[in-house]
Amino acid sequence: MQFSLTSAFAAAIFMLGTGVAEHALATATVGQTRHVELPAQQVNAKDHTKEAFLRPDNIPFPPTNPYTAEKFILGQILFHDTRLSGSGAQACASCHNAGFGFGDGRNKGIGAAMKPLERNSPSIINAAWGDLFMWDGAARSLEEQALKPIQSDKEMNEPIDGLIRTLTAIEGYRPLFEAAFPHQPITPAAVAACLATYERTVVSEQAPFDLWIEGDDSAISASAKIGFALFTTKARCALCHSGWRFTDDGFHDIGLPDDDIGRGKLFPRVKKMQHAFKTPGLREAARGGPYMHDGSLGTLEDVVAHYNSGGAGRASQSELVTPLHLSDQEQSDIVAFLRTLTSPVAPDLVPELPR
Repeated sequence: MQFSLTSAFAAAIFMLGTGVAEHALATATVGQTRHVELPAQQVNAKDHTKEAFLRPDNIPFPPTNPYTAEKFILGQILFHDTRLSGSGAQACASCHNAGFGFGDGRNKGIGAAMKPLERNSPSIINAAWGDLFMWDGAARSLEEQALKPIQSDKEMNEPIDGLIRTLTAIEGYRPLFEAAFPHQPITPAAVAACLATYERTVVSEQAPFDLWIEGDDSAISASAKIGFALFTTKARCALCHSGWRFTDDGFHDIGLPDDDIGRGKLFPRVKKMQHAFKTPGLREAARGGPYMHDGSLGTLEDVVAHYNSGGAGRASQSELVTPLHLSDQEQSDIVAFLRTLTSPVAPDLVPELPR
């Protein structure tokens, strides 16, 4: 079968839209045709695009911290216990509230002494599949991330030694730790392992989008279908928001006009890391505003409008962020698609806390 440049161009545009290959046209020559072996049963490009966003069957747990029911139970309790903070008034759940898509519904989080923090509280939904954590990627694992806010004097303000003394003194915690870690003392590593285990179980359920890509054509609206097509092609969203979680787990300067240099603090000599922040996943995004690391965009409409504008245009800005020239209707279609990523997330029941 002959595969023309026209076909090559269409395939390249598709691959660009899904973030698979940025330079798919590099080997194509104008006027050239070439023989390509195709499988007997061809896959429609639209179906192939859908396949890239299929939900996984299992939650990954690292070999260094495998799942156990005992760690999950203890982690859920610790996540909701305000005694993990120096003031006794803040828990992990204070900034990662299930009612706000495991964010807090604020532009910026509230920390120690009720002072506003520098950044928006990111959602922990689907964090089990993440590579680096926090907006700037400062934590290399969920276990490492779990202890950072507790110890931070700007956030929960509880030194790790004080945390262990507090937990050890609470009689009701002793059998829980013993069940999770038999014959071992209560340690920071044990606390981190339990919190991370619980956080890995916070996973999106099946959304209308999932039903659609699995074959139910009536699961989403015509506008949402157009929005998905735009998302993976003209709007270029899938270059960064790829895979089933709709994130590349990368860091990009998307052109927001603020002074926070993000990952640039960790890599001061790397130009593209200045003002770069982690690409958030988009599942449950409709529950999670305000948006961006600084909470400066209040609605999904504002987010799409920002990308359509092309951003601030500074030297560190990602070359992927350019003016899109989307019409008002096209922007509305993309928002309609984003809303199909909302699933009926099971309520996070607040457990009874040990005494």
